Amino acid sequence: MSLLGNILWFIFGGFLSGLSWCLSGIIWCITIIGIPYGKQCFKFADLSFAPFGKEIEYGGGVPSLLANIIWIIFFGIPMAIENFIFGCIWCITIVGIPFGLQFFKIAKLSLAPFGARVIP
Repeated sequence: MSLLGNILWFIFGGFLSGLSWCLSGIIWCITIIGIPYGKQCFKFADLSFAPFGKEIEYGGGVPSLLANIIWIIFFGIPMAIENFIFGCIWCITIVGIPFGLQFFKIAKLSLAPFGARVIP
């Protein structure tokens, strides 16, 4: 079921979500200081392209908190809004609710990606 969900996800919005993570990663990797942020973006681009069957575990500490604050200022809010809007659009229909929930999961991740791990 997760394979079919991931295929439909990729076609109906997951590609744009993953592409935004990749674009953010490329922009962050332009500078040496931004490379850790870029690596995090590429890690979560994989999740955005195929989120069904994967969970996110949050953790970290003070370094993750500081990195998340910098992330929210530059990229977190626009990406969270993008994913939240897609999630609301998908939740209009009953059939789209599983897709909307995946977008909400990625929206939460967009606000605090540091200290989070993807668990298959």
